Amino acid sequence: MSLGDLVRSELMYNLMEEDNYKIYLNKANESWVTDRFRAEWYKFNGNTTKYIKNANIIWIIAPWTWNKLNKNKLKKTKTICTIHHIDETKIDEKFKKEFQYRDMFIDIYHVPSKKSQIQLEAFTSKPIYQIPFWVDERKFFHIEDKVNIRTKYGFKENDYIVGSFQRDTEGFDLTSPKLSKGPDQFIENIKKIKLQNPDKTLKVLIAGYRRDYIIKELKKIKIDYVYHEKPNLKKLNQLYNCLDLYVVASRIEGGPMAILECAIAKVPIISTDVGIASQILHESSIYEIETFETAKPNVSFAYNEALKYTTSSGMKEFNNMFKNLYES
Repeated sequence: MSLGDLVRSELMYNLMEEDNYKIYLNKANESWVTDRFRAEWYKFNGNTTKYIKNANIIWIIAPWTWNKLNKNKLKKTKTICTIHHIDETKIDEKFKKEFQYRDMFIDIYHVPSKKSQIQLEAFTSKPIYQIPFWVDERKFFHIEDKVNIRTKYGFKENDYIVGSFQRDTEGFDLTSPKLSKGPDQFIENIKKIKLQNPDKTLKVLIAGYRRDYIIKELKKIKIDYVYHEKPNLKKLNQLYNCLDLYVVASRIEGGPMAILECAIAKVPIISTDVGIASQILHESSIYEIETFETAKPNVSFAYNEALKYTTSSGMKEFNNMFKNLYES
């Protein structure tokens, strides 16, 4: 048995419940983080089933695909729904009617942040559990030899590398900015970073799908960028470790997971006050757009907070939630 198998076996032993319930998680199939959460949950937990007919608990981890689920099964089965965040700019009568209809089938809700909980309380009287998603410390970790990893990806000693690894463009036209992610604010921040570092060569490291808006805007202001569209998790961790700074400029978030991934990998990060930022980052690392220049990463503080949400610790909180639901 390999070391990796031993680690997995130990984690499985720690996480497996002896209870009789089986959890089914619905799929997103969108190459988004929920697909990764689902895969990790099935990998490390024995109290699961891939067949909804065998489930005692249904976890709607991707709520936008819930209509694909059998409604009769939902009525007969204890069901939990994750609401990652609510974009308040998109709340209309259609949203309210759809939410109210889905709410009829839900027993409890899960949200990843306190901010999402406050949003959700305006729409339901059902119980809400607030638990940040776990971060897999075997996939995201600090790489000591930063010089070699930066050289591997073509960066030079004098480069100042700023990262952004989240979608910034609406999918319907691949042109319009996804304003909830704050790509316009990110570009303004980049302009300020350039002024703050006149002796450095500023480069923006981009990863992930739908980065069209930021690429277009970086070209306009003549800022060099490097783009990796589909990095696997090993490569993504290496890209994180190339950075001098990761910047979250979002207006609305449930996470983002980049906060925990940076924190556990000891990557300097600053963020707007969205999602889990205030639960993981030091207050000095959280900024308003007007005070961006004063924001300072606090790597050790963020790392110590992220340790609370590594795979084993984080998943135990979810299992406690499921056990409470099953026994209620």
